[in-house]
Amino acid sequence: MPSARLVFALPLALALAACLGGGGGGSDSSPPPAAGPSAAAAAAPTPAPAPAPAPAPGPTVGTMSVLIAGLPANIEAHVTVAGAGMNQFVTASRSLPNLAPGAYTITAMPVLTGQSVMAPGAATQGVQVVAGQTVNAMVSYNTQRAFTIRLEEVPTAGVNQPVFLASPPGDASRIFVAERPGRIRVIQNGQVLATPFLDVSARVSTTGERGVLSFAFHPQYAQDGRLFLHFNNLNGDIVVEQFTASAGNANIANAQSVEVIRIPHPTFDNHNGGVAAFGPDGMLFISTGDGGGGGDPGQNAQNTTRLLGKLLRIDVSTLPYRIPPSNPFAGLGRGEEIWAIGLRNPWRWSFDMNDRRLYIADVGQGRFEEVNVVATDAPNLNYGWPITEASSCYPNDPCNKSGQTLPALEFDHLTGACAVTGGYVYRGAALPDLQGRYFYSDYCAGFIRSFRLAPNGQSIERIDWNLPAVGRVLSFGEDANREVYVITASAKIYRIARQ
Repeated sequence: MPSARLVFALPLALALAACLGGGGGGSDSSPPPAAGPSAAAAAAPTPAPAPAPAPAPGPTVGTMSVLIAGLPANIEAHVTVAGAGMNQFVTASRSLPNLAPGAYTITAMPVLTGQSVMAPGAATQGVQVVAGQTVNAMVSYNTQRAFTIRLEEVPTAGVNQPVFLASPPGDASRIFVAERPGRIRVIQNGQVLATPFLDVSARVSTTGERGVLSFAFHPQYAQDGRLFLHFNNLNGDIVVEQFTASAGNANIANAQSVEVIRIPHPTFDNHNGGVAAFGPDGMLFISTGDGGGGGDPGQNAQNTTRLLGKLLRIDVSTLPYRIPPSNPFAGLGRGEEIWAIGLRNPWRWSFDMNDRRLYIADVGQGRFEEVNVVATDAPNLNYGWPITEASSCYPNDPCNKSGQTLPALEFDHLTGACAVTGGYVYRGAALPDLQGRYFYSDYCAGFIRSFRLAPNGQSIERIDWNLPAVGRVLSFGEDANREVYVITASAKIYRIARQ
C-alpha cells in the first residue's frame, strides 16, 4: 500500500500547479503576452544611412621637365621659363615642379664656348602645363658660327709704365693713358702725342705699389673739362685732385688743381686700391685698400670709422666734396664717405652702366681671388675681408659670415694665380657676340677670361680664351665706344678684337 507521505504530496503538487497558472483544474485564464519592445522604442525613426566619403581632391599643379641638349659639358645654357606669375632661370636640364596650370614661354639665348657661338633651334617656344601631368620641353643648341678673339696691339711709342686707360665721354678720337710715374698721355687717332696731357710726376710716390692709380672724366667733361686724378702723394697718402682741360688746347690740362680728398696711408706701400669712377647717379666712387701688410694688421677693412679697405662715394658737384645723404653713415660724423666695407685691395673695378651693376675685383691674400657683382645703388654692403677671403674663412674655419656679400666668381692660386685684375663688361659695337661678358685676368697667370652674369646672380659661361701669353696683366681699359683694352706690365696695350 502506498505510504501516507506520497498520498499527502500529490494533492499539494496539484495545488501549486494551479496557483502557478499551469494547465488543468478547468481554469479559463489566458497566458501573459510575450515580452517585447517598449512603446517609446517602437516609435523611434529609423536612422539615415552614413554619407559616402568625399572623393579625394584632384591635382592642382603640374611639372615641366626642361631638357637642354647640344652644349659642351662646361658651358651653361641661358634659358628662362616664364608664366603664371613665375620666372625661372635654367642653365642645365632639370625638372620644375609645382607649376600652376597654364601657358608658359621658354626663351633661350645664344651662348659662347670660346670657339664658337651656339644658338638654340628656337629662340622661344610655348608650353602648356596641365595639373597632375609632366610636360617635356626640349631646348637644343647647335653651333651657329665660329667665334674667338685676339689681342690687337695699339701703338704706344713713348708711353712709360701704362696702368690705366679711358676716354672722355663721347670722344671717339682720343684715348687717355695714365703712366704710373705721374703723367697722362693722349693717343689721338692712333698716334701718341708728344706732350703729356698732365704731368705731376714731381708729386707722386712710386715706391712699392704706389703711383698714379687711375683718373675719371666728369660726366659733363665735354662742357666743363673736369678730370679727377687718383694717385699716391710723396707721403704715400691716397689723393684725388681735380684738374681741368685747357681752354686753348684740349690735349693739355691746366697745371692748377684742387684737392678733393686725402686719405692717410701710413706704414705700408701696398694695398692702395686703385679706381676712381663716376657712377650712374653722378657720384664719384673711390676704392681704397686696407692699408697693406698681410691680414689687415691695421684692422681697417671692417672699421666703419676709417676710410681704408672701403668703397667710398662722394658728391663733387661742389668742391672739395659733399656727403650724399643716402650714404649709409651720413650724418654720423665719422666714416660718412663710406659706401661699402670689407675690401682688401680692390685694384680694378668698374660699372656696367647698361645693367646698373658694379663689378669689384678684390685681390686676395694667399689662397683665393674674387669678383663681386652688385647693384650700383646697393649701400652698406660688407665684402667680408678679413673675416673671409673670397667665400672662405680667413685664416681658417670657423667664422661668422652673416651679413656678408659673397663673390659672384672666385678662383684659387693652385694653378699660378696671385692677384686678380678686374676689367669691364663688353658693351661695344665691334663684337656684338661679346655683349654682356665681363673680362678679367690675373697678374701672375696672365690669362684672359670672361663670364656672363645670369639673371639670378650666378656667373655662367665662364670662358678661358686661351690667348697666347701676353705677360702680366696690370689693367683693362674702355674707350668712348665701349671697346675693351688690356694693359700689360711690359708696357703693351691691346684692344680685344675678333680672330
